[in-house]
Order: sequence, then C-alpha cells, then structure tokens
Amino acid sequence: MAVHADPHQNDVVPVADAAPSNWVDRYAPRSIAPYLRLGRFDRPIGTWLLLFPCWWSQTLAEMGSGAPHPNLTYLALFAIGAVAMRAAGCAYNDYVDRDIDGQVQRTANRPIPSGQVSPAAALVFVLLASMVGLAVLLRFNTFTIWLTISSLAIVIAYPFAKRLTSYPQLVLGLAFNWGALVGWAAIKGDIEWPAIALYMGCVLWTIGYDTIYAHQDREDDALLGIGSTALRFGENTVSYVGALYGAGVVMWLIAGALAGAHLIYFLALTLVFLQMSWQVATLDTSDPANCLRRFRSNRDVGIAVFLGLVADMALSWFAGIS
Repeated sequence: MAVHADPHQNDVVPVADAAPSNWVDRYAPRSIAPYLRLGRFDRPIGTWLLLFPCWWSQTLAEMGSGAPHPNLTYLALFAIGAVAMRAAGCAYNDYVDRDIDGQVQRTANRPIPSGQVSPAAALVFVLLASMVGLAVLLRFNTFTIWLTISSLAIVIAYPFAKRLTSYPQLVLGLAFNWGALVGWAAIKGDIEWPAIALYMGCVLWTIGYDTIYAHQDREDDALLGIGSTALRFGENTVSYVGALYGAGVVMWLIAGALAGAHLIYFLALTLVFLQMSWQVATLDTSDPANCLRRFRSNRDVGIAVFLGLVADMALSWFAGIS
C-alpha cells in the first residue's frame, strides 16, 4: 500500500532507500537538506554508476598511449560532471514523476511529493546543476561536446518511458551509460568499436541492476499501471538478470580485446563475473532489502573494472608493453 506524505509537513523526512548514516541526514543544514536529497546526495550509488563508464572509457582509450596512468584532470572533470548531471537528472525525473512518486511507498517522502521542495524550485535546481555540468563539458573537445549534447533527447525521454513501455530500464541504460562513449571521445576525438562494445556492455549491465532495483516497487507499479522489467520478467528475473550480466561481461571482454588490453584487465573481469554471479545466486526479489543491497553492490563492479584498467596501464608502462 502506498504511503502518502503530508504535503504541509515542515520536518524533513529521510527517503526510504537512503542509508541511515548518510551525511545529508546527519550533518546538512535543514534549509538545504531537501535540495541535497532532490539531487540524491544522500544516495551516492547512482553517481558512482554514472561515473564509472566515463572512467572506464577514458582509461580504455588511453591504454595504448604508453602513459602510466589515466589523465587525472579528466578523471576529476568526469567526477564533477557526474555529480552535477546526476543531480540534475534526478531532480528532473522527480519533477516529471511528482504525482506518481506520492503514490509509491518507497518514493512518497521524496522532496517534491512530500512538499519539502516546490516543483518550480526543483526546475531551478535542475538548471543550476546543469550549468555546472555545462562548465565541465566545455573543457573537452568539440566532438565530445556535441556527442554529450546529443544524449539529452534520451535523458529527457527517460521519465516518460515507464508510461509507454515495459522496458524503461533499457531507456535508462541508453541514457545512463553515454559516458562510455564520451570518455573515449574525450581522448580520441571520435568513436571507435571498443567504445561501442563498452557502451553495449554497460547498457546490459544497467538493465540487469535496475531490474533488481525495480523489484522494490513491483506491487505499487503494478497497481499504477507503470511498466518495468521487474514486472515483465517476474518470476524469471534471476535468469534474465544472469543472462544480461553475462552478456555485459562478454561485451566488456570484446571492448578490452579491441583496445589492446592485457591479462590483468581480463583477470579483473573474472572477479566482476564472480561478483555478479553472487548477486544472481543470492537474489530474493520478494525482499526489498535484499534487492537494494545487491543493487548497491554494483559499485564494487565499477571499482574492479576501473582498477583492472589502471593496473593494466601501470604494469604495461613498467614492463614496456605496447
């Protein structure tokens, strides 16, 4: 049953899927805490999942350059951009979904449906966060700038996908992993097959982990007539997620092979496959806490792939391997 927040309440209410110890709830001034929640600063997992494809792609593109490590300035720019654009995207998504969110148990206490932030203020927040993202984007080459701008159509369309299709996770994957193309473009000034293979793998990965996440809202979504792969896959979710994860890893293997990666990268992907296998083997779609933990564990996937790429670069430089 959905919980309806009192739109006239003055107290800031933590959202359902934020960690109890998050810094926003513990330390942020009450005047700005609702805006930090609007931008998901209390739930950084989404920022990590947005950032890692950028870092992977950048590092993959730099692998053949002979450098001992990725360009640190670009890593920092992508990090700032991911924080800003994830905040903008989430606020925009909440603005579009404000009526739906108030009828879903997990999202009823989000800042807009609970009355902590007005819809107009949310749009101002979107604009300000987007300006930060634009300032970062302008540091890159012209091809990268236009490539990034071209993703806006998918980003804008994403909140409406659940109203039109049973596969909104696919639309999310297409939008959320654009960085797998942008990172490569920032280094190379174009798009090549390794970046395309990486992007395809990331899209499959996102459909898998967001299907797990969507099982938290399965009952409410069914009542509201909202589409999701959690509902579409139903009792076969474990099999579908396993297949999506497996196919994603295969695409990452292809991306590495095309880019000239070495053994250590492929060993890192072996660890990633084991972590994903744990997610699938222990997934209980009837337990929201179980789903949330496995969803969050995909940060470990991102760390493992990135460290594998960085170690590959470093050891190749040390050994003089091209």
